[in-house]
Amino acid sequence: MSSTVAVLMRHMSKRSLAQKVFSGKTPLLSSMSPISTRFMSTHYTKAHEYVKMEGNIGTVGITDFAQSALGDIVFIDLPEVGDEFEKGESFGSVESVKAASDVYAPVTGTVVEINSTLGDEPGIVNTHAESDGWFIKLEASDAAETDDLLDTEEYTKLCEEEAS
Repeated sequence: MSSTVAVLMRHMSKRSLAQKVFSGKTPLLSSMSPISTRFMSTHYTKAHEYVKMEGNIGTVGITDFAQSALGDIVFIDLPEVGDEFEKGESFGSVESVKAASDVYAPVTGTVVEINSTLGDEPGIVNTHAESDGWFIKLEASDAAETDDLLDTEEYTKLCEEEAS
């Protein structure tokens, strides 16, 4: 009888766990956000811009390495929504206490959104360069233009070489 009880207990445990998993009531799953079925990839330029592609929309900004080299950012000049840029063309500039630098489009496209928060708080780039500190969102004309950009591993190697 005790082996039957043990089998039933294991079955009920498994069933309860499965029910919890599929209901989203386990601590692990309840803390997770819904899984996106869209694929996002990040690419980098040798000039230290990044583009995070999600479909044909690219979120563009400068990397953490770039903001660190610039120092405290005090002003960011951004384009207007609807402006079009060719890959490699300057779309704006960043001014810091150390220097000013142009920012270049990593892909050809049309600006569909700008990060208007940067007008009042350009320092966000110093603290969150590759997340909240993004500059523009571009609708890419040809997402395949990212093929000749650097992946994360290649970009890390570039930064290590430049830092030494």
